Amino acid sequence: MSKRFLIPALAGLLLTGCATTRIGRINADPSRYQNRDVRVEGSVTNAFGALGAGGYQIDDGTGKIYVISTGSGVPSKGSRVLVSGVVMSGATVLGKSYGTAIRERDHKVRN
Repeated sequence: MSKRFLIPALAGLLLTGCATTRIGRINADPSRYQNRDVRVEGSVTNAFGALGAGGYQIDDGTGKIYVISTGSGVPSKGSRVLVSGVVMSGATVLGKSYGTAIRERDHKVRN
């Protein structure tokens, strides 16, 4: 493969890896995303934590999801964040999932 085709192909792969997933899509089909890496972006609507661990809820306009933080701290309510992590699913009752969350790998506060 020539360099002329290799560079655009690599750039496309890098840009695809940076895409965020809409929370509404995760909530609509949590089994599809279970145990998969995702990136979501939204505003923190609720936060609780102590000693660097805790959790927070984010809303991206398509839905809300809880994020479990285990060491990188918890952003404050109202912050806009970009979160990377793994989707965890809770119980499913009559086809509706309850307790879907993201186990955070890291987050970045955006302004």
